[in-house]
Amino acid sequence: MKKTLFLAALVLISAGCFAQKANVRKAKNLAMSSESPDFAAARAAIGEALENDETKDLTETWFTAGLIGYYQYDQARTMRMMGQPIDEETVGAAVLESYKYWLHADELAMVPVYDKKGNPKFDLKTRKQIAQKMQTYYDMQALISYGIYKNEQKDYAGAYEAFVAHLNIPDLPMIDEKMRQKMPKDTTYEQYQYYAAIFAIQAEMHPEAIALLEDLKNGQFETVSCNQFLYQEYLNEKDTLQAVALLKEAVVRFPAEPWFLQNLINHYIFSGQEQEAVTYLTEAIEREPNVAEYHHIRGNLNESLGRYEAALADFDNALRVDPKLADAAAGKGRVYYNQAVKVNEDAANIQDAKEYKKALEQMNDLFRQSLPFFEEAHRMDPENRTYMITLRTIYYRFNMTAEYEAIQAELNQ
Repeated sequence: MKKTLFLAALVLISAGCFAQKANVRKAKNLAMSSESPDFAAARAAIGEALENDETKDLTETWFTAGLIGYYQYDQARTMRMMGQPIDEETVGAAVLESYKYWLHADELAMVPVYDKKGNPKFDLKTRKQIAQKMQTYYDMQALISYGIYKNEQKDYAGAYEAFVAHLNIPDLPMIDEKMRQKMPKDTTYEQYQYYAAIFAIQAEMHPEAIALLEDLKNGQFETVSCNQFLYQEYLNEKDTLQAVALLKEAVVRFPAEPWFLQNLINHYIFSGQEQEAVTYLTEAIEREPNVAEYHHIRGNLNESLGRYEAALADFDNALRVDPKLADAAAGKGRVYYNQAVKVNEDAANIQDAKEYKKALEQMNDLFRQSLPFFEEAHRMDPENRTYMITLRTIYYRFNMTAEYEAIQAELNQ
């Protein structure tokens, strides 16, 4: 009786396994039908096999699951060539689905099966088939097309996933060296990396963006932009140490791009390290003496450090390089103006009448020295309201009624 029950159980188990293997064959036949493929039915059939204990760990099950999406993509390619409309979302999702199924199928193919002598055997035939299918996707840029579609739909995380899947194909374990040589990591490859990084940024996937940009920062495609984006991503991750290190490196690598130096200077200014900023600006000026903005920024820094003569010299050099740089002219005026304000503040503490009078004379002299430079800045940039407001203050101080009313009229326009 026990023997009979045991045999009956074996028959049931075998029947269940046979049924699931039949589902695998059924799924393949439904997807491969040249006349009327039924991809929905194929997925339903393979879905049962993927969940059944007897077939869920078989290489053939996962390989077949991937074939469904592959044949769906192949059908769509034919329809596109014939000018027929296709559902880009469905087809692209099918490509990505099959890609993921094949990754697991390849893992299973390389799980050793031992013969009676204890020798391991691998399913190298299926691995080769997977590699060929992956190469087709790579050559046809199937995942890139899906990523572009996802980007158009503003699904940036989806676009990133599709692009990165394409980029990973040359390094997949089933791709041999001969195949890999046909997938060079050239400028086109870097271009796709760049767009994948942009998608990651838009999706606020900052660590993912950093990983891609780190790989690109020394490449050939949009190198300057890659370094700029990488700096911003480090800031998003609050990694100031890496952000500053990148700027220091980029200042040397891209001397013609003032963006990096300006951001480095700003970092030092906002962190209270003005002297560090001056040092970097001086190095930059030695490399590129004809960049007016470098002289102008160093003038601002020297002024903030109380080095007024050095600041005036910097502003003069800025105007020598760019005679129309209104901010440099205003910078000269500000050197005198702010000194006048400081003298006025200090005069409030002077008790001696003569010394107080002397301080007021010094103050007025400094205000007068500032006036022509603000007037010059105003002529260069007549729309700048800051210059106009400063001029109004000076005109009022010295009872310059006509000039005061004229500048007031400009402000009221």
